[in-house]
Amino acid sequence: MSLWSVLSSPGWGPGSVLLILVLLLRLSVHIWHKFYLWDLQHCSTDLTGKTAVVTGANTSNCPNREGIGKAVSQELARRGARVILACRSRERGQQALAEIQAASKSNRVLLGEVDMSSMASIRSFAQRLLQECPEIHLLVNNAAVCGFPTTLTPEGLDLTFATNYTGPFLLTNLLQGALQRAGSARVVNVSSFRQSHGYIDEDHLIGAGRPLTFNQNYDCSKLLLASFTGKLAQRLQGTGVTVNSVDPGIVYTRIMKEFSWSYRFLYWLLSFFFKDSKQGAVPVLYLSLAKELDGISGKHFSSSCVITLPPEAAQDPHVAQSLWNTSVRLTNLDKVD
Repeated sequence: MSLWSVLSSPGWGPGSVLLILVLLLRLSVHIWHKFYLWDLQHCSTDLTGKTAVVTGANTSNCPNREGIGKAVSQELARRGARVILACRSRERGQQALAEIQAASKSNRVLLGEVDMSSMASIRSFAQRLLQECPEIHLLVNNAAVCGFPTTLTPEGLDLTFATNYTGPFLLTNLLQGALQRAGSARVVNVSSFRQSHGYIDEDHLIGAGRPLTFNQNYDCSKLLLASFTGKLAQRLQGTGVTVNSVDPGIVYTRIMKEFSWSYRFLYWLLSFFFKDSKQGAVPVLYLSLAKELDGISGKHFSSSCVITLPPEAAQDPHVAQSLWNTSVRLTNLDKVD
């Protein structure tokens, strides 16, 4: 007897059929994630003696919605790295610290407070960090926000762009010396498939520029991060530091917490088909750990761990240079090429 014949029998209503189809679809998604993504368990990379910094690594108030940063940090700690959790919230950072230490059985996990939307906070964090860690082998720029309207920080930057782009730009540049001193280091910028819906207008960094549709500031900020990835990789050629960006896919985290209840409810309904934080961390860990990526730089990777081209705007060298110069000026970095 065929499956359709069984499902068509009187005992099976439309609701039951729909439920089974949904469960089968969810199972197929799980199987795809398990067998067609890079296999983390077969990666033998040992990070003993290495130092890693992960932004946005704090824990969540919702156990089923932990962030990618925490999952990445836990795996790095499990492999022996000294991991600095760069978190905005001390309370949630301390909770993440305790949970990661317990899960990884590592006492080499440290907490650092930093607000990635604040240049002053980033400078203070970087200064403290460099005193403790003169060499940094991995920097994961993971922290991000979305769902905020145009909102200026006390320093005159747009909150979303400051957190998602200007903050990572500043932090990475401040840590550039430590990354180079490591001899071989990686910078991983966590991007988003939403970058293809953005466009580049440097005035957005200060809350001006062309109008943005709802949440397009998130899309545009991720596009700027992709442009920065290519430009920084070019500048760091020959230094032993590689820079790549990656789309983790659609992951069920707290990223939507600033949205209206209707959007959050829809997000919850669809979350059945999304990755969890551990699955979302896999592409980020691929860029962080995979030995076959030694020397690969300036590339963008899809959520399937495959090199793909970023949007055309992020590939334009003139746009990238102009954006770099503007970012240097806004962050008060003293050298402009």
